[in-house]
Formats: sequence, structure tokens, C-alpha cells
Amino acid sequence: MRYLHTMVRVTDVAASLDFYCAKLGLEEVRRIDNEAGRFTLIFLAAPGQPEAQVELTHNWDPETYGEGRNFGHLAYEVDDIYALCAKLAAAGVAINRPPRDGRMAFVRSPDNISIELLQKGGARPPQEPWASAPNIGTW
Repeated sequence: MRYLHTMVRVTDVAASLDFYCAKLGLEEVRRIDNEAGRFTLIFLAAPGQPEAQVELTHNWDPETYGEGRNFGHLAYEVDDIYALCAKLAAAGVAINRPPRDGRMAFVRSPDNISIELLQKGGARPPQEPWASAPNIGTW
């Protein structure tokens, strides 16, 4: 058995790709448009890691999705948690759980999918403005 991907449903492809690709840094690996099924599947991966994918599923017919807490979150190891959080904040992404401890942060996609960011190689020393930043939401 091997890991293939995690699927999340999205309501706005453009907003989702802006978040996952332009802001978070993932790359589109492949895309499938299914006319008969009226859906699009977009597979994303971190640069250099095509084996660990996120599948964005966009159903063409409008549908409201509840926020099932049983999903959990997506997690990515990052080279510099402070730099990435600063970049995301500058791009308008709310940092729901700031990296106060230099190790972990949480943000949310446009569809409220929780994304955990973990510092590669262990925690960095606490750094402002993050060390005293309050939580914005829950994860």
C-alpha cells in the first residue's frame, strides 16, 4: 500500500489555485475535466514531491459543503516558517494559529480547509511579531 493523495472539495477553482499555488507554493501536476460527470480534478504537489498530492475536486453544479471536522488538515514541512507566514499574511491569508513557538502554524484555504505548516528540522527560536501574536481562529 502507498499514499496517493488527499482530496478536498473546492467551490472556486481560481481562488483555490491562487491560495494553493500562488500563495502556498504548490504546483499543478495534472488536471482532468470530466464533461459527463460535470467535475474537474486538479492534482497539486509541493515542488519536487509529485508523489504526495492534494486533489482539488470542483463539482460544476453549485453545492454547499459543510465543514466536517472529521477531515482534519493537510500538513506541509517548510524551510522557513516565519518567512512563509509573512509571505502568506502579506498576500491576505489569515494566520489562524501563528508560529509563536517557531515550529507550527495553521492557515485556511478559501474553502476553510485547515493547512498545518511545520518547521523543517525542529523549532526556530521565537521571533516577533509571531511570538506574541494571538490566534485568529481554530484549527
